[in-house]
Amino acid sequence: MMIPDPTEEIKAIRHRLGAEFDYDLDRIFADIQRRQSESGRTYVTRPSRRIANNQAMQRSGGGDVSDNAESTPAAR
Repeated sequence: MMIPDPTEEIKAIRHRLGAEFDYDLDRIFADIQRRQSESGRTYVTRPSRRIANNQAMQRSGGGDVSDNAESTPAAR
């Protein structure tokens, strides 16, 4: 007995939903929300993740940064 590949099944469902809603993500999402509300199940909504400030670990380029945040030319 061969075990069906879940990836292929997921792709088939995705293509079926896409074709049904003309690949319109807003319509697909609205249908998912409608199905959730009609199911009677309790769904958990998690809070949004905070995005950490992206800071460089090392300066790039050849110059240094002066006290007034202006670049100085690289040493030769």
